[in-house]
Amino acid sequence: MKLVDEWQWLVRKAWSVRLIMLAGLLSGLEVCFSVLSAYQVDTGVPPGTFAALSGLVTIAAFLARFVAQSRD
Repeated sequence: MKLVDEWQWLVRKAWSVRLIMLAGLLSGLEVCFSVLSAYQVDTGVPPGTFAALSGLVTIAAFLARFVAQSRD
C-alpha cells in the first residue's frame, strides 16, 4: 500500500475525509446513547437517530469523493 503524495492536505482539507470523521463521531454517539439507555437513562433521543445520521453522512462522504475541490 502506498499513500498518495498529498495525503496531509487530504486529511486536513478534503470534505470526504471530514465527513467520514463526522460519521465516525456519530457512530460513537450511537454506542454511547445505547449504553446509557441500557442503564435506563432517558436521553430524549430516539434509538437509531445517530446511526441514521451516520449513514446519511457516509453517503455524503462517498459523493464528496467525486467532487473536485480547489487547493485554496
